[in-house]
Amino acid sequence: MRDGDSSRWRRACARAMACVALGLLGVPAATAPVAAAEMVQVTDPYIELRTGPGRGYPVFHVAPRAEWIELLVRRTDWFKVRTADGREGWVNRAQLETTLTEAGAATAFRDVLLDDYLRRKLELGGAWGQFKGEPMLKVWSAYRFSDALSIEGTLGQVQGVYSGTDFWHINLNVEPWSDRRLSPFFGIGVGGFRNIPNASLVSATETNANLANAAIGLRYYISERFVARLDYAIYTAFIADSGSTEYKAVTAGIAFFF
Repeated sequence: MRDGDSSRWRRACARAMACVALGLLGVPAATAPVAAAEMVQVTDPYIELRTGPGRGYPVFHVAPRAEWIELLVRRTDWFKVRTADGREGWVNRAQLETTLTEAGAATAFRDVLLDDYLRRKLELGGAWGQFKGEPMLKVWSAYRFSDALSIEGTLGQVQGVYSGTDFWHINLNVEPWSDRRLSPFFGIGVGGFRNIPNASLVSATETNANLANAAIGLRYYISERFVARLDYAIYTAFIADSGSTEYKAVTAGIAFFF
């Protein structure tokens, strides 16, 4: 691989990883509303209310023993609560597990956050793999508009020995068993393809073509807002003068949802 091509590939990798990292660090975890007017009573000497859902946020108020608080919203293991005097803050699940319900029973909370995964709408991810034996990088964004259907946009780059390829496509994905932690999916889509030969090749010209693809893959919900994904895809580039060319790709990556 020539120095210029290697540099171009590294820059593309850095841009894609930066996008994924930004999302992982900056996008809040999915929130789930708690049943309306769910009240619990403090049994510990006090419960600490923080300004945000995490131990890095400061404590600004404490609710004393015997006070009733209302559970409003859950974000992973943090709950937004409202005290009797109207103060709203975030409390860790560990502190709430000692509270009592209005019926006098211990408050129960679900352990697995799979429900948050099943309610997901938006997803961002990145993957690495092989495109016709050459290293490939892609990033995608998807919107889930029903339990089994989603639309997905993908940007990808392949850096070969003799040329570099950029491509994009929009897919309709079908996930018939989306209620399972390990779920297969199928997709079809269309897009564009551009192949840029190395400058050292004599009489080589840039190629632009329409692109179609069909994909099959597996998704595995890891925890909280992370999903692992394995894809196998067949790409067909429709080149005006020479008909069509087929490429096969395998990628593995990780995504986060919100």
